[in-house]
Amino acid sequence: MRYWLFIGAVCAALAVLLGAFAAHALKNTLSVEYLAVLQTGVQYQFIHALALVLVAVLAQQQPSRALTVAGLLFALGIVLFSGSLYVLVLTPLKPGLITPIGGSLLVLGWLSVAVSAWRKA
Repeated sequence: MRYWLFIGAVCAALAVLLGAFAAHALKNTLSVEYLAVLQTGVQYQFIHALALVLVAVLAQQQPSRALTVAGLLFALGIVLFSGSLYVLVLTPLKPGLITPIGGSLLVLGWLSVAVSAWRKA
């Protein structure tokens, strides 16, 4: 489970860097709407990076398949949700339905944490 801690910490560091990059380097380049989209990606990435750290801590106390699934869902959800928003804002590509799929994975990650908690109670 140390992998979730590592991935969570790296994702959190990248969120800070991307947020600072947007606030300083892109402030005068992107529209207000695109800056808001980028901020949403950074915000969700940071929240779910912390969720990965939570999964690592919980898994050290009581490992479970549900927590492993939660870690996978959070990691993939970050890539698809936040990553698709970054692609939308920073490239001419339009990611389409990737964003809601990533968001759904993040929700499923939280439900997996809930399943783990329910089974341990």
